[in-house]
Amino acid sequence: MSEAPESQIVARVEHGVGHLTLDRPRAINALNLGMIRDLTSALDAWVRSPEVDLVVLDGAGDRGFCAGGDVRGLYDQIVGGDPDATGTFFRAEYALNARLSEYPLPLVALADGITMGGGIGLAGHAAIRVVTERSKLAMPETRIGFTPDVGGTWLLGRAPGRIGEYLGLTGGAMDAADAIYAGFADHLVPSASLDGLREALESRADPSSPSEIVLLFDETAGASRLEAARPWIDDAFSADTVAEIVARLRARPEPEASAAADTLAELAPTGLAVTLEAVRRARALPDLRAALAQEYGLVLWFAATQPDLVEGIRAQLVDKDRSPRWNPASIDEIDPAVVASAFAFVPAVPLWA
Repeated sequence: MSEAPESQIVARVEHGVGHLTLDRPRAINALNLGMIRDLTSALDAWVRSPEVDLVVLDGAGDRGFCAGGDVRGLYDQIVGGDPDATGTFFRAEYALNARLSEYPLPLVALADGITMGGGIGLAGHAAIRVVTERSKLAMPETRIGFTPDVGGTWLLGRAPGRIGEYLGLTGGAMDAADAIYAGFADHLVPSASLDGLREALESRADPSSPSEIVLLFDETAGASRLEAARPWIDDAFSADTVAEIVARLRARPEPEASAAADTLAELAPTGLAVTLEAVRRARALPDLRAALAQEYGLVLWFAATQPDLVEGIRAQLVDKDRSPRWNPASIDEIDPAVVASAFAFVPAVPLWA
């Protein structure tokens, strides 16, 4: 009889606080299906426990909170012709994202260090979202010919101006000030103060509420680079199509605008076009669950029909040649009918089945 695999989640209760720690530091705590299920089980158990009043979610190691989902595992599933496993993973992950957003107990996420993709799906939907001076947040899915998910389009669609389109298409990284400005985080707490914050959340003498306790450790994040860049970002990323966005970026005098155009020229045209439409549609959706349902259809469409996803993962994580061969190869070749087909795709198994 084989032993059950060791959990990569550490769950413990101390003085009324449920501590959930992602414990896969060598992979920057990248999420696999077992971790998602263990997180869900702990959260469900603690809702029913009189010993837990609030939850703190963090990651082990010094490199980051969570680098995202297990993209290499996704590659193996698609190449191996196992669409059922792909759907199982995303249904479990998105259900967890919704659970975090709706969790009835106060939930504090400590997004210290690298927090990307699936890490945003954990920290970005918590009630109290803490970043540090070491934080680096991003939705980098277009870098592998994919599209932002885990409720990322919901957050991107609610960022100021056209910041959501900019971050979603370029996969650009945010520091603490940017993350707070863009609505991905609430507070900056220095990394050296995180242990003190954890202790204060356990003692809860005065003040007693988690939000007030976090404020005691909060420091001013400073100026946001994204806020300063709003003039050229809003001008360019309000265009109707990716090709028009690139043209407007090329016409701007700012070096950052030209750099953004160069970045877009290197990414998968289909992923960019679908992402632009996804962020804009998410802006009109009623809630996170609706955004997750839209994303679920899109990611299964990519997995089932788009070779760019496999090619992007191959180039970045398998062969690591950083030379993906996109199909189509240029932004000018994007067929609007392909984008329409992505949003018309109906998964065989609904998200909330």
